[in-house]
Amino acid sequence: MLLRSVSKLLVSLSVFASSSLFAAPLVVNLANVQSNALFTDPANTVLTFDVGANSAITGFSFAVNLSAYAPSWLSELGLAVSDSSLGTGFTVSPASGNDLSGTASYAASYDLVALGVDFNVGADGILRLEFYEDVDDLTGPDGQWNFGTLTFNVEAAGGPDQPGEVPEPASLLLLGAGLGALACAGRRRAVRKPS
Repeated sequence: MLLRSVSKLLVSLSVFASSSLFAAPLVVNLANVQSNALFTDPANTVLTFDVGANSAITGFSFAVNLSAYAPSWLSELGLAVSDSSLGTGFTVSPASGNDLSGTASYAASYDLVALGVDFNVGADGILRLEFYEDVDDLTGPDGQWNFGTLTFNVEAAGGPDQPGEVPEPASLLLLGAGLGALACAGRRRAVRKPS
């Protein structure tokens, strides 16, 4: 009786762990990322992440510390989030309305689906982040993202033509343990049957 309960628990846990793979956050840690010029300027810092072919970006949050060098303002520091072709995405200015130079911290969270700005990356799976300035006041960096995190809710695409993420090894081990326990329980039951 105890083995049956344990095996059911392991199977339940493995199914739960496997289902959690379909919505995973991408956390980007920032340290001294510079904003130099207007959007798409080659001098800007661009980061790319492979989140899985055709995956959906459904949520976004940030907790960052920014600096703007005079005469630039904190409100001019921007982040463009898009697919690799720049065809779809959104922009955000964490310090919107703070028309001063200096250093400050900001945090916010957005449900992109509710706002109608959720989007899918392309078949290459690339999520592109560009740190830019709304107004290019200086030669060189106008500001800097000193530290903090950007967090994206990424939902794997469904269907055979739209592969998502590959399961983590720990999830596969948990699934294997549950299936192994079921096999062991079935074998014990078969051995106990009288001939």
